[in-house]
Amino acid sequence: MAYKILVVDDEKQSMDFYRKLLLREGYEVVEAYDGEEALQKVDSENPDIVILDLIMPKLSGFEVLQAIRVKNRDKWIPVIIVSGNTELKAVKKSYDMEADHYLTKPVDVQHILSGLQTMISLMPLRKKWDEE
Repeated sequence: MAYKILVVDDEKQSMDFYRKLLLREGYEVVEAYDGEEALQKVDSENPDIVILDLIMPKLSGFEVLQAIRVKNRDKWIPVIIVSGNTELKAVKKSYDMEADHYLTKPVDVQHILSGLQTMISLMPLRKKWDEE
């Protein structure tokens, strides 16, 4: 089974990078270029994991993360933040809002892949936990 990854980033160059990397690794890729489109895709595409930029048009990554957590209280959707914002305040806010991982741009390929693999390895544990 190929895991479905929703990538949310308004920069075409970043999206091209993610698409090539994730397809090469055998993931299914869904793309969103702004916060509103991201929330629509979360509902319509049911992604396994979300890779989310913070600075975007229409809705920020923080707003998207908050909406995902509110709308999906009964289901864990791992969210990996990938942002150019290296300030500790942004990192702390992301984790306070229940982001699962935070990476800074420019991001190393291995960090993305290991972050995805960590989220995938936690899925059975989270599912069991959610059922209890």
